[in-house]
Amino acid sequence: MTHKQLHKLATNWFKDQGWKPFAFQEETWNAFLEGKNGLLNAPTGSGKTYALWVAFVLDYIKNNPDYKTKHKPGLKAIWITPLRALSVEIAQAAQRFADGLDTQLTVGIRTGDTPQAERAKQKKKMPDLLVTTPESLQLLLTSKGYDKVFKNTTAIVIDEWHELLGSKRGVQVELGLSRLKTIAPQLRIWGVSATIGNLNQAREVLLGPESQAFKNSALIKANLGKTYKVESIIPETMEKFPWRGHMGLHLLEEVVPIINNSKTTLLFTNTRAQCELWFQKLMHKHPEFAGEMAMHHGSINKETRLWVEEAIRNESLKAVICTSSLDLGVDFAPVESIIQIGGPKGVARFLQRAGRSGHQPGKESVIYFLPTHAIELIEASALGKAAINQVVEDRIPYLLSFDVLIQYLTTLAVSDGFYPAEIYKEVKQTFCFQAMSDEQWRWILNFITKGSQSLQAYDEYKKIEIEEDGKFNVNSRSVAMRHRLQIGTIVGDAALQVKYLKGGYIGTVEEWFISKLKPGDVFTFAGRNLELYRIKGMQVLVKKAKTKKQARVVSWMG
Repeated sequence: MTHKQLHKLATNWFKDQGWKPFAFQEETWNAFLEGKNGLLNAPTGSGKTYALWVAFVLDYIKNNPDYKTKHKPGLKAIWITPLRALSVEIAQAAQRFADGLDTQLTVGIRTGDTPQAERAKQKKKMPDLLVTTPESLQLLLTSKGYDKVFKNTTAIVIDEWHELLGSKRGVQVELGLSRLKTIAPQLRIWGVSATIGNLNQAREVLLGPESQAFKNSALIKANLGKTYKVESIIPETMEKFPWRGHMGLHLLEEVVPIINNSKTTLLFTNTRAQCELWFQKLMHKHPEFAGEMAMHHGSINKETRLWVEEAIRNESLKAVICTSSLDLGVDFAPVESIIQIGGPKGVARFLQRAGRSGHQPGKESVIYFLPTHAIELIEASALGKAAINQVVEDRIPYLLSFDVLIQYLTTLAVSDGFYPAEIYKEVKQTFCFQAMSDEQWRWILNFITKGSQSLQAYDEYKKIEIEEDGKFNVNSRSVAMRHRLQIGTIVGDAALQVKYLKGGYIGTVEEWFISKLKPGDVFTFAGRNLELYRIKGMQVLVKKAKTKKQARVVSWMG
């Protein structure tokens, strides 16, 4: 099939949905079909999923003319997303298009929420497209014979690259890509990013400086004329406006009319504790919201989070108080209003959240900014100007993150082992480790085998053994198991599960918080007042609080 015929297949499907492809989507299809790598710069809600997934399916049809009758199963494409909440949407959109063109392509999800039975099924037979997270990709690299799983992969998409760039999770992705480039020779790498100041550098970090992938790449921008409107929630009188350190609860009543006048409202807070407090206070002062308001943050159990996400989609909830757990990519077309409580810590994040409102091409995004103290009044003005002029800060990439490299080398040693000379070449091609010296590399190899000079007396630091042929391997089952459980770069305290005495999992809290309480103390978590019964192992056993004791609001350090 020619590129023109392939385009026709896609545009006809779009027509059946009542849509018309954007210029940037067709540009992406062309670049992918020409064998290019690249970075797609597109705002939230602009159709970026179809820009890249359609490109992959068309390329598959081009290379498999008998695609309707013949199908060879196996992993062909990977979609990396920084948030689990995003995976369901991508999988549904991808499967919808694959089925619409009568292909036999299958889509699967692998995240921390994937049940063990599903993982075992995937081990025997991988889906054609796997939607996963940076951590789950690293876990796949700890499997024996992982190179056979990835060898026929022709595409990998790194979604929300602006969120990963400038973090150690981004370094984790860079290292994973350096390995995949070697074991999957046909691999095309694509990133998807909202607007950041250093887009060209973002592409360089993704593909590797001086690499063949970077030389054969495209930077595609979606110029959709997206407009943003920032409304500040300012008190009528300033006399009692606090100067610092408040949760914004003094403006609670200003928020209620916005909720009442909208079909669905997302209230973004900066911390899980602030999220809990706002939910508690709103429910206390406005009990009429019972059943219409919910809370969403990363420590609430998976079932509740999924229920909330679905309830927003079908508009059965009036408002959701949330943290960055709903920040990225959960494609909620019906969300009408966004309220940001307190400084969002960056223009890019603010615009990302604003994009949840008017989450359709051509629609204006409206976001309300609620300053929690007087200094944030200045921030409100700056955010408004930045949104209008689309001025966004750079994301500064990490350099020489040796802690992530040490974890990555242990990952390779846990699976099939590695030869240092081969891996050194791959690692040096990444942006993060391009300036690493031979001496630094020798120190790292010394550290993972002997614990370096300072820790060589401790056996637990001698994780990796050197075989006779020079291969670095982990032979200890306990070291391998411990490593698999600890993969990741997100820092947090030890987490304990919160459960009712009679069963029923609520979520997780950190050890430092619960260690300050004694049996009988009451704390607020997941919108409920809970009485601590006792701590048993890694579980916090609780019952519903009946006393009128002052409840402490749960908070997190991680």
